[in-house]
Amino acid sequence: MLSRAAHVLIPAVGRLSVTCAPGAEFTPGSIIAANHSSLADPAIVIAALHRLGVSPVVMATAGLWRIPLLGRALTREGHIPVHRRDRRAADALDLAAEALRQGRLVLIYAEGRLPRRKDAADAAPGQFRSGLARLAELTGAPVVPVGQAGARRVTSGSMIKQIAGLATAPLRRPDLHVHVGAPIVLSGDSTVRTARARAAVTSAWKTAAAHVGDPTALAA
Repeated sequence: MLSRAAHVLIPAVGRLSVTCAPGAEFTPGSIIAANHSSLADPAIVIAALHRLGVSPVVMATAGLWRIPLLGRALTREGHIPVHRRDRRAADALDLAAEALRQGRLVLIYAEGRLPRRKDAADAAPGQFRSGLARLAELTGAPVVPVGQAGARRVTSGSMIKQIAGLATAPLRRPDLHVHVGAPIVLSGDSTVRTARARAAVTSAWKTAAAHVGDPTALAA
């Protein structure tokens, strides 16, 4: 449902393009790691993956499960609620590991939160939390780095600006780009794994940002 809905809705708010690095592939049981910059980017990434024939299990904030109808749909499709700062937080990794063992693809946002900036410009991914490294260590799953750029042109800033951005996006139709990198296998301790994953996602983001003409990609 999420993939189909994103596939239909995203072209209405922007011009989405997708590229893949040489060697990029989604083998069953892979972790997909993407940068998180806007409330809009999960839908953008999911729409891009849909074009590539991929429908991942998404690890998302547990608050979405409290929304009527949406919460039931998320549960029915096997998506994974993440309870931040809660004793149930570790359950998300166990559920993700089980999904990977079943051969499903799991989409994770390792930054764990949105940037606090108010402007609409893109920027390199922030610090990664340890969950991605722990999940990769637990399962041995390869990590497919994904970079997206342009989502902040749809929604960013204060709540009023986000509503205005979403309302005017169909008229502005900003450029949106998603780039899929070649998979990597993480090794080393948690700090090394986390740093390597962030570097791979940052590289994918730079490619995506260059495609939407964002000069920050050259300066990062």
